[in-house]
Amino acid sequence: MPIELTKVAYTTAATAHGGRAGHVTSADGLVDFDLAQPGTTPEPAVNPETLFAAGYAACFQGALLNRAKTQHIDTSNSTVTAKVSFGPSEDGGFGLAVELEVNIPDVDRAKAQELIELAHTFCPYSKATKDNIVVKLTAV
Repeated sequence: MPIELTKVAYTTAATAHGGRAGHVTSADGLVDFDLAQPGTTPEPAVNPETLFAAGYAACFQGALLNRAKTQHIDTSNSTVTAKVSFGPSEDGGFGLAVELEVNIPDVDRAKAQELIELAHTFCPYSKATKDNIVVKLTAV
């Protein structure tokens, strides 16, 4: 069953033209660049998976900070790396998979894993991907 919003806290928009090898702009003008398929240009270029990885990593970091704060644990020096993979899926189309590598300095591995699991239940990106794609959580 989908999760419905009880109140809208923020709305943004982005427009793409030309698909994976096109151009993307955001409504606020902060995003405005060409896209390229991974490995198709001699110069590195942004692709949809890069954007998804950046958004997921930042969102998950925020969820981690929030959940740790409820336990009076400082995770401000933590980092989250989202590795987003793209490839053929079992249904004959294409899909995504994500590995979230979370480093929480000065927190033992068991507590770090507990905080990561809590963040995963709280993070809007994790909620959006739940039961849709494989998301692997790793404490590093």
